[in-house]
Amino acid sequence: MLQDPAPDFESVREPGETILWQGRPVFWPFALHTLPILVFGAIWGFMLFGGHIQFGSAHGGKSLTGLPLLFTMVMDGIPVWISLGYCAYVVLVQGNTVYAYTNRRLMMRGGVFGTSFKSIDYDRIQELDVVVGIIDRLFNVGTVRAFCGATTQKGARIYDRFVSIPDPYEVYKGIKGVEVDVKTDWNFPNAMRPATNPGFKTAYTPR
Repeated sequence: MLQDPAPDFESVREPGETILWQGRPVFWPFALHTLPILVFGAIWGFMLFGGHIQFGSAHGGKSLTGLPLLFTMVMDGIPVWISLGYCAYVVLVQGNTVYAYTNRRLMMRGGVFGTSFKSIDYDRIQELDVVVGIIDRLFNVGTVRAFCGATTQKGARIYDRFVSIPDPYEVYKGIKGVEVDVKTDWNFPNAMRPATNPGFKTAYTPR
């Protein structure tokens, strides 16, 4: 967990908004989520290399050289280059990724050369859960997912995620507690509240 607010979070923080938790993804489980794609790229590469050898054997030991070989490796090896590029991207983006939740919203920062920022107000969250995979268990981390109603063209759900964070269940409980409190405060008129709690304009103090 980070002690000081990330500069990008500090610059977009609204008046009265308090960062209640902030953290980064753990490097190795975050990077190892690319393992299936990397394995696919390696298998494709071996198949491409094996096909090149078979081509040479079928033509009296003469293999492609020069520009024909370069063209073949580039075009036929596109899945390999895509998988390697994606893995490199994930490794680079990890150092610039920060997650946080406040008394108003969830916040996510990412990007490699530039910085991307996303926030999610609590009223948009429809479902919240925790996913702990095999790799996550090895490093005692997990992923907290928020579903806000977005889907792909085929109907698959699109989640906003805090990926590979320590203590995922504690973070989940913290977000869930704030979400319930904030939604309750928004759904009930301020006039119906006691004078000691006039509504959401007061400072939120988690239990």
